[in-house]
Amino acid sequence: MPRKPRIKSRNGIYHVMLRGANKQEIFHDDRDNKKFLDILKKYKDESGMSVYAWCLMNNHLHLLVKEGEEGLSVTMKRITVSYAAYYNLKYQTSGHLFQDRFRSENVENRRYFMTVIRYIHQNPVKAGIVERIDSWAWSSYPAYCGQKNYPDDLLNSKKVLQMISEDPTVAREKFKEFNEQSSQDECMDEGWKRRRLTDEQAREEMNLLLGNMMIPQIKSLPKSERNDTLQKIKLIEGLSQRQASRILGVSPSLIKKAWF
Repeated sequence: MPRKPRIKSRNGIYHVMLRGANKQEIFHDDRDNKKFLDILKKYKDESGMSVYAWCLMNNHLHLLVKEGEEGLSVTMKRITVSYAAYYNLKYQTSGHLFQDRFRSENVENRRYFMTVIRYIHQNPVKAGIVERIDSWAWSSYPAYCGQKNYPDDLLNSKKVLQMISEDPTVAREKFKEFNEQSSQDECMDEGWKRRRLTDEQAREEMNLLLGNMMIPQIKSLPKSERNDTLQKIKLIEGLSQRQASRILGVSPSLIKKAWF
């Protein structure tokens, strides 16, 4: 069945999401994060695209962009092909890195524009990776707060802050307050909302992943084997650290180390 064509945004602004194929991690270390941002900046400059927000997670990423002189699909293909080539060379792998084509939604009014920015910046907090959004280095939030952010000249923060106030100090304060307030923002379509597993569902997912190994055996494995197993378990979508610790009988500190 042919794919439906994307509905073109009237103002060219899109919320973009990319996932790793089969939920695999696409960023394993700081070098990977920096490389993706370098590639993003390269094609942003070449295409004339504007970048208003980003957040890189372990197995997916979010962007808020305005397409430039070429269509968004063309720019995103150049970005994903370039990063996949780097990844496959570095890790000596082959095949698809990203899950299907990128997902996108149109962002055509000011209120939703600001909501998407907050949603993107709050991703690490809602995923349980950090407690505060300013603790996550791989998003555009630090740059909005006036901190040095990698790489230089990627983010178009001036336009966003001017939408809040012509006074830069006031704009930053209000932006910070808006982004750090508790929210139940939901972006993208329903099929992309983060699901939460019940304990029963979590055990079923673990058993499928473990094969002949039983859940109670994991805590008695040798350290390296146990950590490798926990690394695989953490990719189960909708499984929280606290839930994994409880079901596996492994201390929260061990789960936390393996989770990242």
